[in-house]
Amino acid sequence: MSNSDTAEKVFIGKGEETAWLTLGLANRHGLATGATGTGKTVSLQIMAEGFARAGVPVFAADIKGDLSGIAAMGEPKDFILKRAKDMDLDFQPDEFSTVFWDVFGEQGHPVRATVSEIGPLLLARMLDLNDVQEGVLNVAFKIADEEGFPLLDFKDLRAILDAISPADKKKKGEDAGGGDGLADIKAAAQKFGNVTKQTIGTIQRQLLVLENQGGENFFGEPALQLKDFMRTDKDGRGMINILAADKLMSSPRLYATFLLWMLSELFEELPEAGDPPKPKLVFFFDEAHLLFTDAPKALLDKIEQVVRLIRSKGVGVYFVTQNPIDVPDRVLAQLGNRVQHALRAFTPRDQKAVAAAAQTFRPNPKLDTAKVITELGKGEALVSFLEGNGTPTMVERVFIRPPTARMGPITPEERKAILAKSPVKGKYDKAIDSESAYEMLHKRLTETAAPVGTEGVDPGTPAPAPAGVLDKLANILGIIFGTSRPRGTKLTTGQVIARDLTRSVTNTVIGGAAAKIGRSVGGSVGGSIGRTIVRGALGGLLRR
Repeated sequence: MSNSDTAEKVFIGKGEETAWLTLGLANRHGLATGATGTGKTVSLQIMAEGFARAGVPVFAADIKGDLSGIAAMGEPKDFILKRAKDMDLDFQPDEFSTVFWDVFGEQGHPVRATVSEIGPLLLARMLDLNDVQEGVLNVAFKIADEEGFPLLDFKDLRAILDAISPADKKKKGEDAGGGDGLADIKAAAQKFGNVTKQTIGTIQRQLLVLENQGGENFFGEPALQLKDFMRTDKDGRGMINILAADKLMSSPRLYATFLLWMLSELFEELPEAGDPPKPKLVFFFDEAHLLFTDAPKALLDKIEQVVRLIRSKGVGVYFVTQNPIDVPDRVLAQLGNRVQHALRAFTPRDQKAVAAAAQTFRPNPKLDTAKVITELGKGEALVSFLEGNGTPTMVERVFIRPPTARMGPITPEERKAILAKSPVKGKYDKAIDSESAYEMLHKRLTETAAPVGTEGVDPGTPAPAPAGVLDKLANILGIIFGTSRPRGTKLTTGQVIARDLTRSVTNTVIGGAAAKIGRSVGGSVGGSIGRTIVRGALGGLLRR
């Protein structure tokens, strides 16, 4: 038997029977479990190698750094050659085309998403907000959508939270709006309920905690394009995308939320594929228990929905964790391909985990599954994969095949060399600060401040129309002449000319009369031409 898998199957291991993972059923998802040090990472690596050989791109989080070795040539060590010989396997060292990613931009290309793409539900979980605080966060997103303020990064989110925060109480007769030009925003926010300064302050403090954990690195532009995960190399092999997650694991909520966001984005962006002959992408979710720990019911419902429906997009999701009981039953029932490494039964909870793991397999009369789970050695596993019309095979005890790429981490020098020839080199490495909510709110405050230094101005000069009116008129012309743009993108040269021309004509020709007309017209703009943003509960599930 050679290193090459068949055109339809991936060779996983061998016992009394050979264990094959059928590519046509690989998008029915899977689960790899086992105690620390029993070989889960090796199982993940050999599955990733098999998918890559079949031309299937792979994404996997590298928690300990060991998985990075898949990018380097394997080493024919004695124990590897012995395992290969026992399996009649013609071992040939190999290496795989790999792209490294890192939220912090230290060990791979930076990974970013905008605040708007994440959405309020996932952001609330990331910030560990309660129901009231999450409600206020939803108000902030709603106001930003209605006012056309793009939320791209941390400073945008802070700015919109400050904008909807109630103004300080004024003495009788003073301007209740505070004279800050944001009175209309504050009033609009209060229509959705009692938005208090205390709640805003709590959210801001939670943002500071996330920022101190490095979360600000994740929010911004250029935002990740998931099509960059779905590449093949010049030999037709699937590219393996490795997320350096050793540092990210110090912020477990950020880690889990980030991977869940990626799943929701894949669900949204990919077209329906039915049951393709092989997956379009295989997604390995390591330390999966972090996704489900303390998750509210609404979030669990959406996770179950995404896992169930993303199969039809041709994406296979493989959860990797220590115990099967880490995964809710509703999700566990959808994971048809199973690899179970050894579990230890020292405590009542351990015994429960062993029993639960045994019950998830199709029984084999030759095996006492629960007993075997506690007896498995390193590199051994109980496996059951889907076959035929999607029914699981009987559980088998097998030795996992040795990886052909390196087992263990690559060196920093090797990583640097791989990054230097990456197909996405330069695309994400430099952050971009586009005009967004922070700049737009600051501009509104500046333009609505009391005018100063008007001495010496010719009294015959027409008074310029208020900036807010000009913006609304520009928006109307944008809608009529097609100059509106997606949030977070820069104006084209033509749009800049149109905007400046509109303001110039309005100021010099229409003069002070434009202000009165603008107030009449502009006052109804918000009602007649509204922005309706349909947000999926996962932040990226549905776009505008």
